[in-house]
Amino acid sequence: MRKLVYWVHQSVDGFIEGPNGEFDWAAMGPELSAYSFELTDRADAFLYGRKVWGLMSWYWPRAEQISQDPHDLKFAPVWQRTPKIVISRSLETAEYGARVIGRDLAAEIAELKAQPGRELLLTGGSGAAAALTGLGLIDEYQVVVHPVVLGGGTPVFPDKARLDLRLVETRSFDGRSVLLRYVKA
Repeated sequence: MRKLVYWVHQSVDGFIEGPNGEFDWAAMGPELSAYSFELTDRADAFLYGRKVWGLMSWYWPRAEQISQDPHDLKFAPVWQRTPKIVISRSLETAEYGARVIGRDLAAEIAELKAQPGRELLLTGGSGAAAALTGLGLIDEYQVVVHPVVLGGGTPVFPDKARLDLRLVETRSFDGRSVLLRYVKA
C-alpha cells in the first residue's frame, strides 16, 4: 500500500502563511533543497488542495522563465512531468493534466493508496491536509520549521481535534530549518 506523506513548511509559531497570506519567509537552502528532491524522488504523484494548486499551477509552468533560483530551475521539470492530483469540491477540471478529486475523498484516496506505485506527496496548505487528517488518511507528516515568528496567519493544523503522533526523525538543514517527521501513533 502506498503512503500519503504531508510535506509542509511552517513558522516557529505554527503558521504556513502570514497574516496577509505572505510566504516569503521559507528559505530553501542547499540542504533543504536536496532533501526536498529526495522526497519528490520517492513520490509518483503530487497532491494539492485547491488554493495551493492555484499557486503551483501559476508558478511552476513559468518558473524557468521568471526565476534564477537553482532549486526552482531544477524542480520545474520535475513538477511538469509528475502526475498531479487536486483535492477540491469546487473545481471540475484542472490544467496541466491534473486529476481533480474530492467528491468522495475517503474512497478516492483509499483507491489511490491501494494502487501500485511510490508515495503520494501532499504539499503545503492546510485545508486539504485537515480534511485528510480528519479521515485518518495521512500516513506521515513532514513539517519543516523555519526560523521566523509570523504572529498570525493560516495555522498548519486549523482543526482543533487532537492528533497523537510519534516522532521518527529530526534533522536540521542549512543551519536554519528543522524537519520534524511524524507518523500516526
